[in-house]
Amino acid sequence: MKIAVLSRGPGLYSTRRLVEAGVARGHEVDVIDTLHCYMDITSNRPAVRYKGEPLPEYDAVIPRIGSSITFYGTSVVRQFEMMGTFAVNESVAISRSRDKLRSMQLLSRKGVGLPRTGFAHSPDNVKDLIKMVGGAPLVVKLLEGTQGIGVVLAETSKAAESIIEAFMGLKANILVQEYIKEAGGADIRCFVVGGKVVAAMKRQAAEGEFRSNLHRGGQATLVKLSAKERATAVNAAKVMGLNVCGVDILQAKDGPVVMEVNSSPGLEGIENATGKDVAGMIFEFIEKNARPNNTRTKGQG
Repeated sequence: MKIAVLSRGPGLYSTRRLVEAGVARGHEVDVIDTLHCYMDITSNRPAVRYKGEPLPEYDAVIPRIGSSITFYGTSVVRQFEMMGTFAVNESVAISRSRDKLRSMQLLSRKGVGLPRTGFAHSPDNVKDLIKMVGGAPLVVKLLEGTQGIGVVLAETSKAAESIIEAFMGLKANILVQEYIKEAGGADIRCFVVGGKVVAAMKRQAAEGEFRSNLHRGGQATLVKLSAKERATAVNAAKVMGLNVCGVDILQAKDGPVVMEVNSSPGLEGIENATGKDVAGMIFEFIEKNARPNNTRTKGQG
C-alpha cells in the first residue's frame, strides 16, 4: 500500500516509528508536512498539491495533527476524504475530540463516566459554580489548553474564586472540574486501535505536581486494566468516532472517569512502557480497513 503520514515533524519519535513500522510491513510510506499542503477545491476532481505538484493517490493517510493547526489540518484530511482516501482518523472525529466542551457533552450524553464538570465564561455566581462541582479542591482548565498548559489546581474555595475570576478577566472559556483526590496524581493512558485497547500505561505525576503528563516529569509504568476501565476507553473512542486514540482515565471511587480523548497520541511513552509495537498495530488496522471511499462521514459535519 501507499500511505501518507501527515506530520510537521519527520524527526519526531511517533512519525519515525510509523514510517519504520509501515516499511517493515512492505508499504510505501511518505511523510507530508500538513501546512505545506494546498488544495484544489474548485475542480470536478478534488486534489491536494504539495511542493508544486499534485500528490499521488494514497491508499490511506495517518493524520498527526497538532492542536495548534487543528483547523487547517482537519481541512487537509477532509480534502483527502473527498478524494476517496481512507483516513485513519476522520476530520470530523479529530475536530470533535479537540473541542473539550463538545467532547465532554457527547461523552456525557452516552453515559461515559466523567468528573463533575462545569463550563462557564462569565458566571454571575462563582460560588455556585464551585459548589456545583463539589467544592474545593477543584481543577480549573482553559478550554483551549493542551498538554497540561492552562490547568490549575485550586485547593481552597477562596483560591478557586480568585483563579476563576482571573480567567474571567481574560475573557477565557473555562472548565471547572472536581478534583479526583483518590487518583493520587496518577492517570491511565489507554491506547485504542480499531475499537480495542491494544496497550495501557499508568502515568504518575512527579512529586509536588498533580498533572501526570510525561513531559512534565511524570513516570510511566505498565498497568493491567479492569474490565470496566477497558470498556470505558473503548466507549469513549467510539463516541468520538476515532479509530486510533489515547483515552486518559482517572480511577475515581465510583469507577473510571474520562479526562480526555487524544486524537494524535504519542507513541514513545506507550511503546517504551509496554514494549508493544503499537505503530505496527496501526498499520495492521489500515491493512484490514483501507478501501477507497471507506469513510463514514464523507467529510461532512
